[in-house]
Amino acid sequence: MNIAMLGSGFIARFYADSLKAQRAKDNLVSVYSRNIEKARKFADDYNLSFYSDNMEEVCSREDVDAVIISLPNNLHKAAVAACAKAKKHVLCTKPLGRNAAEAKRMLDLVEGAGIMGGYLEDLCYTPKYLKSLKSVKDGSIGKVLLAKSREAHPGPHSDWFWDHEQSGGGAIVDLGCHCIEIARGFIGKDVRPVEVMCWAATQVHPIKAEDNAIGLVKYANGALGQFEVSWCFRGGMDLRDEVMGTEGTIWLNNFLRTGFEMFSTGKGGYIAEKAESSSGWLFPVGDEVHELGYTNMFTDMFNCIENKSEPMETFYDGYIVNAIIDAAYQSSKSGKWEPVQIDDWRGSNDADSGPATTSYDDTYYLIKKEILHSGEYKLILKHKVTGEVVVRDIKE
Repeated sequence: MNIAMLGSGFIARFYADSLKAQRAKDNLVSVYSRNIEKARKFADDYNLSFYSDNMEEVCSREDVDAVIISLPNNLHKAAVAACAKAKKHVLCTKPLGRNAAEAKRMLDLVEGAGIMGGYLEDLCYTPKYLKSLKSVKDGSIGKVLLAKSREAHPGPHSDWFWDHEQSGGGAIVDLGCHCIEIARGFIGKDVRPVEVMCWAATQVHPIKAEDNAIGLVKYANGALGQFEVSWCFRGGMDLRDEVMGTEGTIWLNNFLRTGFEMFSTGKGGYIAEKAESSSGWLFPVGDEVHELGYTNMFTDMFNCIENKSEPMETFYDGYIVNAIIDAAYQSSKSGKWEPVQIDDWRGSNDADSGPATTSYDDTYYLIKKEILHSGEYKLILKHKVTGEVVVRDIKE
């Protein structure tokens, strides 16, 4: 498959590196950049046959099968429109839009053009996430009650991220999009997000947008998603997830402390994304593009284009994430739970089914069972009719 890259900056190079490392039959053939010199440099570095500062020219070329958007957030809609006009499958970096209205317009464009819209949410393709997601879907931890995701680092690389008009927000739109979609996956994408409570503040940087935020997302089945994001965290990039279910718990540390530690006096070079130092005890990452999910993500996307199937992350997913983010920003201003406004909900409309109770027998519910230091078991039970709570000591 021949691919055109829109953008020549940090994320474009991450994508290009992962494409070179994955299926081997997909080729980057051209690049667009607003700066022609940067386009030329990118083309030279990756041995591309064509570069341009004209977006439509790159998208409409006959030798292009699919287009990857790695541009600032405010340019996503125009880039998707160019791909739709050229009838080229499009893969867009996160977040899909600066808000839900933009994301919905992009979703309508790809569906109207009959092309695939793949949402490049790499952290939903990390090896640890994929394996833990399978465990959840297999029922290993029972009904998911709470899914928490944290991403924190010292702030973005590019200047446009810090400009509210170009980015659409701060840490929530930049990092919260990852965390929200991770939690959606664990809870179930078919489950409707209902409302959001969010605290956000600008604590360190002289910017209009927030650099710290914590939010709670209520889902229709009673589950709760939590996102915790920061552009003020010092010490590298912290990516952690936690899932609590009725039958188990999952903890994930995706990046900062993964078992690879190294001490250096500082004579080396690049360590890992967002690493703040090259001296002292350091935490390198073995295969960064793979650990961050890029290789799995592109393999899924291109296989789905070939098979005419739907990838794990679609433009519709990006739209739902943007709708949740909109509610988070509204809540951060109002201080109240704010509803998630979704114009085109395609999942289940089932409501909360109540507590995930376990029957002990025909008479009692089981509240808790534990083993004591004596070796005996203690049962705490609730009568199904009277509501009386009783305790029993048994031997097993």
